[in-house]
Amino acid sequence: MIRSELVQKLAQQNPDLSAREVEKLVSVFFDEIVQRLSEGGRVELRGFGAFSTRARDARVGRNPRTGEAVEVDAKRVPYFKPGKEMRERLNV
Repeated sequence: MIRSELVQKLAQQNPDLSAREVEKLVSVFFDEIVQRLSEGGRVELRGFGAFSTRARDARVGRNPRTGEAVEVDAKRVPYFKPGKEMRERLNV
């Protein structure tokens, strides 16, 4: 599912809200998750899962086209851990 499909589905389920209002709600929701993660925080949605970040150390990688060694800087990457309820529903 892509973002526009999510907005469309939510608009269908909430006819009292306009598509523009639903789009705004979805944007605020995602923006708040990104903001919290960028601050080093964690976002937990009970029954769904938890978003956090993990640190990756600097390393030497390879350019797949040339095979040349390339320095890859240390960075934080997003991480998602599904909740118990989601895992149970997926494995029914």
